[in-house]
Order: sequence, then C-alpha cells, then structure tokens
Amino acid sequence: MQGEQLIPRRTEASRAAAARVDVVMDLTSRLNVLRHRDVETRNALLAEILGRPLPATAVILPPFFCDHGLNIELGEQVFVNQNCSFYDLGGIVIGDRSMIGPGVTLCTAGHPVAPGERFDGITTAPIVIGENVWLGANVTVTPGVRIGSGSVVAAGAVVAKDVPSNHLVSAAGQVVRRDLGGA
Repeated sequence: MQGEQLIPRRTEASRAAAARVDVVMDLTSRLNVLRHRDVETRNALLAEILGRPLPATAVILPPFFCDHGLNIELGEQVFVNQNCSFYDLGGIVIGDRSMIGPGVTLCTAGHPVAPGERFDGITTAPIVIGENVWLGANVTVTPGVRIGSGSVVAAGAVVAKDVPSNHLVSAAGQVVRRDLGGA
C-alpha cells in the first residue's frame, strides 16, 4: 500500500494516538447530539476535532465520526453528508468541490497482513481525494488509495486501488465502467 507506515504497539506514538482517539470520541459524541440548526456549535466542535476551523465554504453534516481529526484536510466547497466515518490516523486530503455521500467510510488504518505480525501495531497510509470528486452513498475507501480529480465512485463501491482522474468506477471489485474524459 502506498505510503504505509507502522505504529508499533506499546510505544509513545501508539499511546499518543490512543489518547487522541479518546479526546475525539468525546468530541464527536457531543457533535452528534446537537440540533441540526445549531451550526455555530457544530462548527466550533468540528474546529476542535480538526485542530483548525473548517474552510468557510466546507460543510460536514452530523452524525460524523473520526478517530484522530488532526489529519483531515478539506478543500473549499467540500460537502460531507450525514453518517460518514473518517478514520484519519494516516491522513485524509479532500480536494476542492468534492462531494462525499452519506455513509461513506474513509479508512487510513489497518494491521499488518501476515498473521504473525497482526498484533505488532497499526499500519497507516494516506487517502488522497482530488478536486471535483463525487463519492456516492456508502462508498468505502481503503488505506493508501488516491482518487483522481473529476472522478465518480458509485454508491456501495469498495475502493482498494487508485482511481485515475475523470473515471467512473463502481462495484465491490471496482470495475472501471468508462473514461469520463477531461470534463
């Protein structure tokens, strides 16, 4: 997987990650019980979760879940619909004017694949989503994936390998349906 790193168990790095997860779990639980129209408090909590204010034109609708928060970078006019989960320990970048459908999961962490190494720690790799990308409802993106600008990922797809720019992909096997060209 591209950019994969291991955070070994029982280290300062793993303890720091676990401490941050505790903080963010508390913040997201507070976020997810707010009244929908309480945008001021929502944005204040999101600023705490992300470690900085949302871009002025970005929107994240609760419920929203993440595990670290500090490793999420959102471009301008990004829209994140309800019930999304961003496991961002490895880093998530979402380009300008991208739309994230309801129930999308972006997961940057996992474990080593070899059975004898699985409990050695957590592996991480960044997810990078280009500009003008649309992820349909319930898409799952796995660690280390890059989705090129202008692409569309159809609802329910599991994306385990890179998507070139201006492509439409669908299905659990990530079947390339057609090239969308330079539009």
